Amino acid sequence: MPDQTGPTPQDPYAAPPVSLSQRWEGGDRVDPPRIAEEKASLAAYLDFYRATLAAKCEGLTAEQLNDRSVAPSTMSLHGLVRHLAGVERWWFRINFAHEDVPMLFYTDEEPDLDFDGLADDPVADLAIWRAECEQSRRVVDAAGLDDTAPMIMGAHDRFSLRWLMLRMISEYAQHCGHADLLRERVDGATGA
Repeated sequence: MPDQTGPTPQDPYAAPPVSLSQRWEGGDRVDPPRIAEEKASLAAYLDFYRATLAAKCEGLTAEQLNDRSVAPSTMSLHGLVRHLAGVERWWFRINFAHEDVPMLFYTDEEPDLDFDGLADDPVADLAIWRAECEQSRRVVDAAGLDDTAPMIMGAHDRFSLRWLMLRMISEYAQHCGHADLLRERVDGATGA
Protein backbone atom coordinates (compact mmCIF):
# COMPACT_ATOMS: atom_id res chain seq x y z
CA MET A 1 0.00 0.00 0.00
CA PRO A 2 1.41 3.44 -0.89
CA ASP A 3 2.52 5.81 1.83
CA GLN A 4 -0.45 8.05 2.70
CA THR A 5 1.71 10.84 4.11
CA GLY A 6 2.64 12.24 0.70
CA PRO A 7 5.39 12.01 -1.90
CA THR A 8 8.97 11.48 -0.86
CA PRO A 9 11.84 13.69 -2.11
CA GLN A 10 12.93 10.78 -4.32
CA ASP A 11 9.52 10.58 -6.05
CA PRO A 12 10.06 11.98 -9.58
CA TYR A 13 6.29 12.49 -9.96
CA ALA A 14 5.86 14.45 -6.75
CA ALA A 15 4.15 17.79 -7.08
CA PRO A 16 6.05 20.82 -5.84
CA PRO A 17 5.06 21.72 -2.28
CA VAL A 18 3.64 25.05 -3.42
CA SER A 19 2.27 26.46 -6.65
CA LEU A 20 4.91 28.09 -8.81
CA SER A 21 2.36 30.46 -10.37
CA GLN A 22 1.95 33.93 -8.94
CA ARG A 23 -1.07 33.75 -6.64
CA TRP A 24 -3.92 36.24 -7.13
CA GLU A 25 -3.98 38.66 -4.22
CA GLY A 26 -7.37 39.08 -2.59
CA GLY A 27 -10.60 37.24 -3.07
CA ASP A 28 -12.22 34.62 -0.92
CA ARG A 29 -11.01 31.43 -2.60
CA VAL A 30 -10.59 28.07 -0.94
CA ASP A 31 -8.27 25.62 -2.67
CA PRO A 32 -10.02 22.38 -3.62
CA PRO A 33 -9.13 19.44 -1.37
CA ARG A 34 -6.51 17.05 -2.70
CA ILE A 35 -8.27 14.09 -1.15
CA ALA A 36 -12.07 13.96 -1.14
CA GLU A 37 -14.90 11.92 -2.55
CA GLU A 38 -15.88 12.65 -6.14
CA LYS A 39 -18.92 14.88 -5.68
CA ALA A 40 -17.16 16.99 -3.04
CA SER A 41 -14.12 17.34 -5.32
CA LEU A 42 -16.19 18.43 -8.31
CA ALA A 43 -18.18 20.91 -6.20
CA ALA A 44 -14.99 22.33 -4.68
CA TYR A 45 -13.35 22.85 -8.08
CA LEU A 46 -16.45 24.52 -9.45
CA ASP A 47 -16.66 26.79 -6.40
CA PHE A 48 -12.95 27.61 -6.74
CA TYR A 49 -13.53 28.84 -10.29
CA ARG A 50 -16.62 30.76 -9.23
CA ALA A 51 -14.56 32.46 -6.52
CA THR A 52 -11.82 33.19 -9.04
CA LEU A 53 -14.27 35.02 -11.29
CA ALA A 54 -15.57 37.00 -8.31
CA ALA A 55 -12.02 37.90 -7.27
CA LYS A 56 -11.19 39.16 -10.76
CA CYS A 57 -14.18 41.55 -10.51
CA GLU A 58 -13.39 42.85 -6.99
CA GLY A 59 -12.40 46.46 -6.48
CA LEU A 60 -13.37 47.68 -9.95
CA THR A 61 -15.74 50.47 -10.92
CA ALA A 62 -18.77 49.88 -13.13
CA GLU A 63 -16.86 51.46 -16.00
CA GLN A 64 -13.92 49.10 -15.49
CA LEU A 65 -16.21 46.06 -15.29
CA ASN A 66 -17.77 47.15 -18.59
CA ASP A 67 -14.42 47.76 -20.29
CA ARG A 68 -14.21 45.61 -23.40
CA SER A 69 -11.03 43.79 -24.26
CA VAL A 70 -9.96 44.48 -27.81
CA ALA A 71 -12.13 45.17 -30.86
CA PRO A 72 -13.97 43.38 -32.35
CA SER A 73 -14.50 41.37 -29.13
CA THR A 74 -17.48 42.35 -27.01
CA MET A 75 -16.06 40.55 -23.97
CA SER A 76 -15.90 42.32 -20.59
CA LEU A 77 -15.85 41.19 -16.98
CA HIS A 78 -19.46 42.38 -16.61
CA GLY A 79 -20.40 40.39 -19.72
CA LEU A 80 -18.68 37.27 -18.35
CA VAL A 81 -20.65 37.56 -15.11
CA ARG A 82 -23.92 37.90 -17.04
CA HIS A 83 -22.98 35.03 -19.36
CA LEU A 84 -22.10 32.69 -16.50
CA ALA A 85 -25.27 33.60 -14.57
CA GLY A 86 -27.22 32.54 -17.65
CA VAL A 87 -25.14 29.38 -18.09
CA GLU A 88 -25.68 28.39 -14.44
CA ARG A 89 -29.45 28.84 -14.80
CA TRP A 90 -29.66 27.15 -18.21
CA TRP A 91 -27.76 24.01 -17.26
CA PHE A 92 -28.61 23.40 -13.60
CA ARG A 93 -32.11 24.78 -13.21
CA ILE A 94 -33.66 24.62 -16.68
CA ASN A 95 -31.97 21.55 -18.19
CA PHE A 96 -31.16 19.37 -15.21
CA ALA A 97 -33.83 20.24 -12.64
CA HIS A 98 -36.47 21.18 -15.27
CA GLU A 99 -37.50 24.29 -13.35
CA ASP A 100 -39.87 26.63 -15.16
CA VAL A 101 -37.78 29.82 -14.98
CA PRO A 102 -36.99 32.28 -17.78
CA MET A 103 -33.57 32.46 -19.33
CA LEU A 104 -31.30 35.27 -18.19
CA PHE A 105 -29.79 37.90 -20.50
CA TYR A 106 -31.22 36.24 -23.61
CA THR A 107 -34.11 36.69 -25.98
CA ASP A 108 -34.67 35.18 -29.41
CA GLU A 109 -34.39 38.70 -30.83
CA GLU A 110 -31.25 39.52 -28.83
CA PRO A 111 -29.37 36.28 -28.06
CA ASP A 112 -26.16 38.10 -27.04
CA LEU A 113 -27.60 40.29 -24.28
CA ASP A 114 -25.09 38.85 -21.83
CA PHE A 115 -22.24 40.66 -23.58
CA ASP A 116 -24.11 43.35 -25.50
CA GLY A 117 -26.68 44.59 -22.98
CA LEU A 118 -24.42 46.20 -20.40
CA ALA A 119 -26.69 49.12 -19.49
CA ASP A 120 -27.58 47.31 -16.25
CA ASP A 121 -25.66 47.85 -13.03
CA PRO A 122 -22.75 45.38 -12.83
CA VAL A 123 -23.10 45.14 -9.04
CA ALA A 124 -26.73 44.05 -9.43
CA ASP A 125 -25.70 41.55 -12.10
CA LEU A 126 -23.00 40.17 -9.79
CA ALA A 127 -25.75 39.60 -7.21
CA ILE A 128 -27.86 37.79 -9.83
CA TRP A 129 -24.86 35.60 -10.72
CA ARG A 130 -24.20 34.79 -7.05
CA ALA A 131 -27.87 33.89 -6.57
CA GLU A 132 -27.75 31.56 -9.58
CA CYS A 133 -24.63 29.89 -8.16
CA GLU A 134 -26.56 29.28 -4.93
CA GLN A 135 -29.47 27.81 -6.90
CA SER A 136 -27.03 25.55 -8.76
CA ARG A 137 -25.55 24.35 -5.46
CA ARG A 138 -29.10 23.55 -4.29
CA VAL A 139 -29.69 21.44 -7.41
CA VAL A 140 -26.37 19.63 -6.95
CA ASP A 141 -27.04 18.96 -3.26
CA ALA A 142 -30.39 17.34 -4.11
CA ALA A 143 -29.01 14.93 -6.73
CA GLY A 144 -26.47 12.16 -7.14
CA LEU A 145 -23.68 12.22 -9.70
CA ASP A 146 -25.30 9.35 -11.61
CA ASP A 147 -28.70 11.05 -11.77
CA THR A 148 -29.61 11.98 -15.34
CA ALA A 149 -31.89 14.38 -17.16
CA PRO A 150 -32.95 14.70 -20.80
CA MET A 151 -31.73 17.68 -22.81
CA ILE A 152 -34.44 20.35 -23.06
CA MET A 153 -33.77 21.39 -26.64
CA GLY A 154 -32.57 19.58 -29.72
CA ALA A 155 -31.03 16.25 -28.88
CA HIS A 156 -32.86 13.51 -27.04
CA ASP A 157 -29.71 12.54 -25.20
CA ARG A 158 -29.61 12.33 -21.45
CA PHE A 159 -26.76 13.68 -19.37
CA SER A 160 -25.63 13.00 -15.82
CA LEU A 161 -24.94 15.43 -13.02
CA ARG A 162 -21.32 14.24 -13.16
CA TRP A 163 -21.09 15.29 -16.84
CA LEU A 164 -22.76 18.60 -16.06
CA MET A 165 -20.38 19.45 -13.23
CA LEU A 166 -17.36 18.61 -15.40
CA ARG A 167 -18.81 20.68 -18.22
CA MET A 168 -19.30 23.65 -15.88
CA ILE A 169 -15.76 23.35 -14.52
CA SER A 170 -14.55 23.49 -18.13
CA GLU A 171 -16.79 26.51 -18.87
CA TYR A 172 -15.49 28.41 -15.85
CA ALA A 173 -11.85 27.49 -16.51
CA GLN A 174 -12.14 28.91 -20.02
CA HIS A 175 -13.81 32.10 -18.86
CA CYS A 176 -11.49 32.58 -15.88
CA GLY A 177 -8.67 32.65 -18.44
CA HIS A 178 -10.56 35.40 -20.24
CA ALA A 179 -11.08 37.18 -16.92
CA ASP A 180 -7.32 37.05 -16.26
CA LEU A 181 -6.64 38.90 -19.49
CA LEU A 182 -9.50 41.36 -19.05
CA ARG A 183 -8.43 42.25 -15.51
CA GLU A 184 -4.80 42.68 -16.56
CA ARG A 185 -5.89 45.05 -19.30
CA VAL A 186 -8.06 47.07 -16.89
CA ASP A 187 -5.49 47.72 -14.14
CA GLY A 188 -2.45 45.49 -14.70
CA ALA A 189 -3.36 43.06 -11.88
CA THR A 190 -2.20 39.49 -12.54
CA GLY A 191 -2.10 36.14 -10.78
CA ALA A 192 -3.65 32.71 -10.93
